[in-house]
Amino acid sequence: MSGVRRSDPYDDEGPGPVRAGGVWRALGGLTTRGRSFLAAGIAAGACAYVLGQPDLLRVGLLLAVLPLACVLVVHRTRYRVASTRRLTPSRVPAMSQARVHLRVENVSRLPTGLLMLQDRVPYVLGPRPRFVLDRVEPGGHREVSYRVRSDLRGHYPLGPLQLRLTDPFGMCELTRSFEASDTLTVVPRVDPLPMVRLVGESAGYGDSRTRALALAGEDDVIPRGYRHGDDLRRVHWRSTARYGELMVRREEQPHRARCTVLLDTRQAAYHGAGPDSAFEWAVSGAASVASHMLERGYACRLLTDTGSCVPGPDGPGGSGGFGDDSSEAAGLLLEALAVVDHSGNEGLSAAYDVLRGGQEGLTVAFLGELDDEQARLAARMRQRTGGAVAFVLDGRDEGAGAQEPLRTLREAGWTAIHVLPGDHLADLWRQADRYHQREGAGR
Repeated sequence: MSGVRRSDPYDDEGPGPVRAGGVWRALGGLTTRGRSFLAAGIAAGACAYVLGQPDLLRVGLLLAVLPLACVLVVHRTRYRVASTRRLTPSRVPAMSQARVHLRVENVSRLPTGLLMLQDRVPYVLGPRPRFVLDRVEPGGHREVSYRVRSDLRGHYPLGPLQLRLTDPFGMCELTRSFEASDTLTVVPRVDPLPMVRLVGESAGYGDSRTRALALAGEDDVIPRGYRHGDDLRRVHWRSTARYGELMVRREEQPHRARCTVLLDTRQAAYHGAGPDSAFEWAVSGAASVASHMLERGYACRLLTDTGSCVPGPDGPGGSGGFGDDSSEAAGLLLEALAVVDHSGNEGLSAAYDVLRGGQEGLTVAFLGELDDEQARLAARMRQRTGGAVAFVLDGRDEGAGAQEPLRTLREAGWTAIHVLPGDHLADLWRQADRYHQREGAGR
C-alpha cells in the first residue's frame, strides 16, 4: 500500500506559515556571503568618510546595496506551489526500505526560478534529503524521490516539506514550509514459519475446519441478509416479513480456532537494547506467530503482561478480543507491535486474569526471565488453554538459572523452549512441534 498526502498550495501572497513575515525576517535570511558583502560595504563607506575617498564610497555602496537588493527580490518573489507526498509502502518491516515520492506543481501563471526542496525526516531514517529543481513552467510539475530505512520499529513523521528560495548570487536564502506531513510505520520483521500441527487446532477450523450447526429448530433461526447466489430455498419468510428485506437461514456457522499470542514486555525480564536485543526478538517473534496463525485461518489476538488485548474486547465483529477478519486483524496487530514498549510491571498477574476469564485455544507465549513465582503463575495459565507453547528468552544458561522455570512450565503441560542468542524462530517452531509429539507419544 502507499499513502498520498497533498498539501495546500504554497502562496507568498496569502496568509499562513508560508509568508516571510516582512522585510526584517527576509534580512535574517542573508547567507554568509550576503552578510560579508554587507559588512564590507559598511566598512568601505566608513573608511571613505574618514579618508575622504569618494571612489571608495561608491565601492562601499555597491557592496552594501547588492545583498539588500537580493533580499528585496527574494522577499517579493511570488510563487504558488503545491506538493504531494506518496509513501511506497506506508507500512514497512524493520530493516527494509520505503520510497518517498515528492511531486511539486506550479499552480501559478508565472514560471518559478531555482527551487531548493528539503524534506524533514527523523535522523534514524537517514540523512535529510535535499533537491534542486530547475525552472518550473506555469502548470508544470517536477517529481523526485528518496529512500528511507530504519532498523527500529515505530512511527516516524515525514515532513513538512520545506521550500528554499535563493537569489542567483547566493546572497539571501529564505525557507518556507508546507503544512502537510505523513507518518511512516515501521513494523517488526515477520519471519515465515513452517506448517506444523500444534495443540488447539481441533478446537476450531484452523486446519480441521470443523463446523457446528447454528439451527436447532424453526424458532432458533439466525437469519442474515440475502446475498447474490444464495439458494432461494433458504429464504426465511418470517424474518423477511419482520425486517422488510429478503433474509435467508444461516444454516451453519464456522467455529474458528483461537490463538492468543502472549508477549511479556516487563523491562526487568530482558537485558540489552537495540535491534538485536532479546526484547526485539520477542516482538518480532510475536508478529511472526500472529501473522502465521492468521494465515492458517485462526482468530488471533495479542495479549501483553499489562492485560491489554489487540483487538480489544469490543473488537471488530464483537469477537471478544479475537480478530475475525484476517487482513484487518493482521494490520491491528502489526500496528500495535510497532509501538509496543517495555512495561513497568513486575509480574504476569494481569495477563493471567485475562486468560482466566474463558476457555482459550492455542496460546503461544514469548516470555522473558522468570523467577520461581512468575514461573508458577505462567504454569497456571495452561489450565485455560487448549495448547500452550512458550519461548523463554532467559539470559541465563539453560543448565543453570533457566532450568527451573522451564521445568515448572513443562510439568504444567507447556511446550517450553529455551531461546538462546542467534536462534531462528523457524527452527524453534519445528523444535516445539517435535517436543509436543514426543510428549504426546509418552502419555
